[in-house]
Amino acid sequence: MGVFLGIDVGTSGTKTLAIDEKGRILAEAAESYPCYYPATQWSEQDPEDWWKATRTTIKAVVSEANLKAADVKAIGLSGQMHGSVFLDKRGQVIRNAILWNDQRTKAECDEIEERAGGRKKLIQMVANPALTGFTAPKILWLRNNEPRAFAKLTHVLLPKDEIRRRLTGEMATEVSDASGMLLLDVAKRKWSKPLLKKLELDESMFAHCYESEEVTGKLRPDVATDLGLSKDCVVVGGAGDCAANAVGTGVVTSGILSNSVGSSGVMFVHSDQMQFDPAGRLHTFCHAVRGKWHMMGVTLSAGASLSWLVEQVCKDAGDALEPDPYKVLLGEAEKAPAGSLGLFFLPYLAGERTPHADPLARGCFIGLTQSHQRGHLVRSVLEGVAYSLRDSLEIIRGLKVPVRQIRVSGGGGKSPLWRQIQADVFGQDVVTINAEQGPAYGVALLAAVGAGAFKNVEEACEATIRVTSRTTCHQTRLPHRIYAKGYPVYQRLYQALKDEFQAIAQL
Repeated sequence: MGVFLGIDVGTSGTKTLAIDEKGRILAEAAESYPCYYPATQWSEQDPEDWWKATRTTIKAVVSEANLKAADVKAIGLSGQMHGSVFLDKRGQVIRNAILWNDQRTKAECDEIEERAGGRKKLIQMVANPALTGFTAPKILWLRNNEPRAFAKLTHVLLPKDEIRRRLTGEMATEVSDASGMLLLDVAKRKWSKPLLKKLELDESMFAHCYESEEVTGKLRPDVATDLGLSKDCVVVGGAGDCAANAVGTGVVTSGILSNSVGSSGVMFVHSDQMQFDPAGRLHTFCHAVRGKWHMMGVTLSAGASLSWLVEQVCKDAGDALEPDPYKVLLGEAEKAPAGSLGLFFLPYLAGERTPHADPLARGCFIGLTQSHQRGHLVRSVLEGVAYSLRDSLEIIRGLKVPVRQIRVSGGGGKSPLWRQIQADVFGQDVVTINAEQGPAYGVALLAAVGAGAFKNVEEACEATIRVTSRTTCHQTRLPHRIYAKGYPVYQRLYQALKDEFQAIAQL
């Protein structure tokens, strides 16, 4: 039987896992690396760290599963979306990659919309407005602010595609991740020549674009030897982490919505036809399912908000009985009442994507009193993130996109408390599934499809993924009623503060 690897180049680290032809996980490994913040609201990483982590985790998985070189038939790649890897003509990295949560490019977003002929025309060309996290504004930022580096620029790759280049030597990408560069004609699933011309960017700068299950190349012989794999092992297109997570959670047919809480939070819904939000609040991208699309809303600091609170404010919460501060703090949050005694948290630590598209938004605790204890703060963070995710859900519902089932995954799916808060805030039951590895599992399934183990992505998900638990929203219970009253207050808080966020940014 064949074995398939899934590699997810994430923001906090890289995860690699191996599955067999029945989708069973044989082994998995993870390796972390740092993120750099050279200025306020900037976020960068060194692509060399991704490559080291990829090599380390592949070797660990091969060793743990006792795999022979010929066992691994195919590899799928996932990764953080929108990041920019700038390469010179020799294939050398010019500078650190600028990441998805970097907010330095507001001026370039304005420039893109102006060159495109306005926001409406831009959305008509590439289905999305210009947002600071996307890749195209980063390229223009390099041109506008680091002209010497831009003069060396020959190729721009996304994070997972830089790993592909090092594995195979091929400059390749695929439609789901490429959609988030703001340079792809999402309807036609190919680079937008009209927009590239308006931005004065050459198409040769960008990789050839494949469908997600298509084979993009084989391992270089020297790399195969180093990793203990065969040079006949193929690498498929893979997917951006959001679409990969959707495959990994079985969100490949209409009516199923994925709610994934990692560093960011993503509300992701499958669409058989391309449709987009005329207001540009949701993203419309190509799905990792051939010929399909998806819509999604993004909370930039979801799990990252909880991590910030724990690591920067409450890192000493652990004790001898329970050294894990997260478990201690979530236990305290569970004892706090729904609504956190009127305490609200706005999770805009890195600005916000959906629905505000505001890089200058700031995180806030609002409503603090002397009665509030640590558990209330933690619970208000969980509630604030859930409110933010509901913003995306309400837009999806408003566009008449069917949502029969919400599948939760990531950190927000592992915590029973956070699952219950989400169900009560959304006003709808949430379910978990048997596959908890998200993007890495999703691209391992794509690798299996590319290698012929399944005829298509839908068949792969049907064969391997099932619902394992349900968290019920009780419409008549007090928590749901409290959140139903609290959500409009949450919405008004941003509107009340958005001008002040602008003023704060000028200090």
